[in-house]
Amino acid sequence: MSDVDPTAAGAQSPRVVQARSGESTLTVLVAFGANALVAVAKSAAAMITGSASMLAESVHSWADTGNEVFLLIADRRSRRPADPTHPLGYGREAYVWSMFAAIGLFAVGAGVSVTHGIQELVHQKPASDFGVAYAVLGISFVLEGTSFLRGVRQARAEARKGDRDLVRHVLATSDPTVRAVIAEDAAALVGLVVAFGGVLAHQLTGSPVPDAIGSIVVGVVLGVVALVLIDRNRRFLVGEAVDPAARTAMLHRLLELPVVERVTYLRLEYVGPRSVYLVASVDLRGDERETDVARRLDTLERHAVQLPGIAGAVFTVSTPEEPSLG
Repeated sequence: MSDVDPTAAGAQSPRVVQARSGESTLTVLVAFGANALVAVAKSAAAMITGSASMLAESVHSWADTGNEVFLLIADRRSRRPADPTHPLGYGREAYVWSMFAAIGLFAVGAGVSVTHGIQELVHQKPASDFGVAYAVLGISFVLEGTSFLRGVRQARAEARKGDRDLVRHVLATSDPTVRAVIAEDAAALVGLVVAFGGVLAHQLTGSPVPDAIGSIVVGVVLGVVALVLIDRNRRFLVGEAVDPAARTAMLHRLLELPVVERVTYLRLEYVGPRSVYLVASVDLRGDERETDVARRLDTLERHAVQLPGIAGAVFTVSTPEEPSLG
């Protein structure tokens, strides 16, 4: 099922939807705090040791910290209520600011890490004080792991409600902040393991080459994650339909209404995190006058927008020759 399913029996109350949005904010705040602490520690370790992998990791953490600011802005601005200039609300702002965060991760995190790694291969410099690097990497792993587990717990609960596996839910969810936090923290944990291997190989061999290669690998990992995040935000910005399960659930909900005989057209499009726009053509029961039909359609629309997750709804009358969807 979709992460927005206002159509199922026992639809979520507005209080539950608001609570889930607040949970996303807390997830981002935890990630921000963890990344800020880690960034300071890694920067100090990079200056003390001279390790290329540690420098790449410090750049990575500073990029992640800046990205969390973008994600907080995305969460705040996307929650603004609808107004006359934006009748469907400001939900898509979440994807705009999340896109900025993903581009920053690609340009700063990936770009600087790869560039510095290549420079270290050309102009090799020995590192020292490896114990400092190991200590900082260990502390960073704990902090990043805490943030990652926080995001995973939220995503797993949502995935369970939507009958999805965790990975599929993270990729498909309409909430870009949860996806970004989990993806960035996962990349950070992988980067820490790579950095540890690079520093250890540097210490054992005395050659800075493995350390420099570690920096490049960290950059490549960040680049891949950033491209995935950019693509997901792009899809939601241009208008992505809900998944088939959520569409089927909405169809069943409409057909259960006493006034609806058939549904011949149905479109559900995301207009923000956990928020969709509904357009449907329905065949109403009975054969009433035009004014009565108009009132009944208006009642349907008013009913639909009261459902959590429905930002707007438009209903039209089906013609007799249109085939039924269900």
